[in-house]
Amino acid sequence: MNPIVDDLTATITKATTVEKGAEEFINGVAGKIQAGIDAALANGATQEQLAPFTDLNAALNTESDALQAAITANVAALKRK
Repeated sequence: MNPIVDDLTATITKATTVEKGAEEFINGVAGKIQAGIDAALANGATQEQLAPFTDLNAALNTESDALQAAITANVAALKRK
């Protein structure tokens, strides 16, 4: 095969692998934060007490969405080249 195509294929594979790893990490952290929030609420904590964690989780999810969009766009751009 063509070395340029091989290099491009390797780059796309690496980007996809990084994307999946980042997605799993971010979703895992967000899931653990949410599980902690849910457990605290079940044990009598109030929404007000947990607001910093709820806000943190919302921010993490927002950043996750932005990261996924950027990675997806970059991978798509690489595939077009």
